[in-house]
Amino acid sequence: MPLEKLICERVAQYYWQDDINCASASLKILGEIFDVDLQSQVLDAALGMHGAGEYGAQCGLVEGGLMFLGIWGRARGCSDGKIIGWCNSFARDFEARFGTLLCKELRPEGFGPHNPGHPCELLSRNAIAFAGAFVRAINEQRTGL
Repeated sequence: MPLEKLICERVAQYYWQDDINCASASLKILGEIFDVDLQSQVLDAALGMHGAGEYGAQCGLVEGGLMFLGIWGRARGCSDGKIIGWCNSFARDFEARFGTLLCKELRPEGFGPHNPGHPCELLSRNAIAFAGAFVRAINEQRTGL
């Protein structure tokens, strides 16, 4: 299945059927793309990472990507410094691409009953594709492909 279609289908499933947040959806989709098994505790830890529990702080799409970089990098034996550097680059690149790291700016309508559904669905698809491309670029640099 083409990557764009996979991301689109999984985001819709995870939001509308499973009702999980953006950080968890990001982690699960990136795990599927890069064949990384996620432990249940990782998904438990991401439970409140959608704007810091709907507070509006750092976006869960950023947090999911950062968490995945740590999991993926560690599984490949990368040093702490290397992973931290990737996280820094990811955050800078995300901010340059999407304008901010903050949920309250990416989702200015906030959370609540006045805002039903999943208004970040398109943003989620784009941000997860961005994260996937970021990881793929690192992998190509590491393997020399």
